Amino acid sequence: MTPASQPDPRRPATTGLPGRTPAQIRTDIDVQRQSLGTSVEELRHRVTELTDWRRQVREHKRELAIGAAVVGFAIGGLIALGRR
Repeated sequence: MTPASQPDPRRPATTGLPGRTPAQIRTDIDVQRQSLGTSVEELRHRVTELTDWRRQVREHKRELAIGAAVVGFAIGGLIALGRR
């Protein structure tokens, strides 16, 4: 994807100009539709990656183990303080 501030080389230079022909407008619509379809597919793929919790656990085992140890120590400390 290209930022909005940079021209897209796939897009005709006529975009947004007054006096465009119907064919130019149709071409612009087709380019936008194709670009939107690509963006939606990229977004779907990214959402699928991020919500795959099994893959996230596989890739972040160390961080999860450290977090579990910290939470365990914190809970254990709170229980020990409560018994005093």
